[in-house]
Amino acid sequence: MNKLYPEVKVAPPGPNAQAIIAMDQRHSSPSYIKEYPLVVERGEGAWVHDVDGNRYLDFMAGIGVASTGHSHPAVVKAIHDAADRFLHICGTDFYYDSFSQLCARLASYLPEMGPKRVFLTNSGTEAVEGALKLARHHTRRQYVVAFKGGFHGRTIGAISLNSSKVAQRAFFGPLLPGVIHIPYANPYRCANGCEPYTCGDACNPALALEREWFVNHVDPREVAAIFVEPILGEGGYVVPPAGFLQHLRRICDAHGILLVFDEVQSGIGRTGRMFAAEHFKVMPDILLSAKGIASGMPLGAIIARESVMTWPRGSHGSTYGGNPVCCAAALATLDVVEGLLDSVLATGEVLQRGLRALQSRFPVIGDVRGVGLMVGAEFVAPETREPAGAYVAVLEQLAFRKGLLLLSCGKSTIRFAPPLVVGRHEVDVMLGILEQCLRELPLPATASPQAAVAGVKL
Repeated sequence: MNKLYPEVKVAPPGPNAQAIIAMDQRHSSPSYIKEYPLVVERGEGAWVHDVDGNRYLDFMAGIGVASTGHSHPAVVKAIHDAADRFLHICGTDFYYDSFSQLCARLASYLPEMGPKRVFLTNSGTEAVEGALKLARHHTRRQYVVAFKGGFHGRTIGAISLNSSKVAQRAFFGPLLPGVIHIPYANPYRCANGCEPYTCGDACNPALALEREWFVNHVDPREVAAIFVEPILGEGGYVVPPAGFLQHLRRICDAHGILLVFDEVQSGIGRTGRMFAAEHFKVMPDILLSAKGIASGMPLGAIIARESVMTWPRGSHGSTYGGNPVCCAAALATLDVVEGLLDSVLATGEVLQRGLRALQSRFPVIGDVRGVGLMVGAEFVAPETREPAGAYVAVLEQLAFRKGLLLLSCGKSTIRFAPPLVVGRHEVDVMLGILEQCLRELPLPATASPQAAVAGVKL
């Protein structure tokens, strides 16, 4: 197979892209973000083609969705075959084989959780909303704990749990009451100002929850659940110390609280295991999945211990959740992903080594972290070592114009979350383009990050 490379024939946005963007800007909601003027025509594997004939290397996988790459032939065939049979019948009210098969398949993972049951949704946000309902219903308690920097979606319940960007919450209140936010365990940027990777359990927010919140603010007997991303996603691709999740599990067991893992971004092979929970050897009571679960088809899942999924008939449902075409795509996706897990770990190690080599030469890279193909590089102002989000904004644009698709997360982190099918060639190509961008990134010693952005002609 010939090795592909990015090819930008027409400076984006080209004429075809401009016409589509103009129509979109006239008629679509102003709430959409639109990071850069990419107008996609088609894709295959890790490559995306725009409407003007440009080819891009995709290292963000549609924000972690294209787990098997774009238009994987096995997934496309499963979708075609399912669509030929029937497009929809409501899984809440009736039965069909792919729905039942998918529930059984998802329940088979993480055997350490014990017997499980599955509820299928249309999205990760819906999975979060359903888990909120399930936790309150099962425990008959009202409070939930979430984490600063966390992101769980954009519906009212989900944004009540969020604590990453104020724009996601502004003027949508009053939000869900009874949500407690505590710091996430970030070994690179400790909330107490410790040196990176030095404090261990001394500053573990899980211990502070028990020692402070449960003593001075809320009785743990009123707390229904703790919602946590085992690896922080939109908050900066932060891998916590193992003790953080272990202490949360102990606290939940001690007080009858449900531990909910939001693995919408970290699950379905992204970390080289089917779910990130496996890396930490900590099992939740409820696990949430979406994004890569169906290679881009709209699907999510609530996977809960059978002893926890106790809500009765009719207490929760969904018209489209578990649509038969989406279920077929998910079953094919899981087949592909199961065969990729070892290569994801190996390729992720190559990726991190390459990024650390760049870090040694470019002081603007403050930290490289991650597991498998869920890797983040945090960018900092070289003199102060403070997060420098403006550099990241410039880097996204520079990379796009060289044929590389990247996205940021957190305050100043570039996420590297390509389709799981990438190999050494794609990683080498990405690292080469990234180095070019870093050499062009303006870093005047006396200029602020904002001034650096202003100095770049995009």
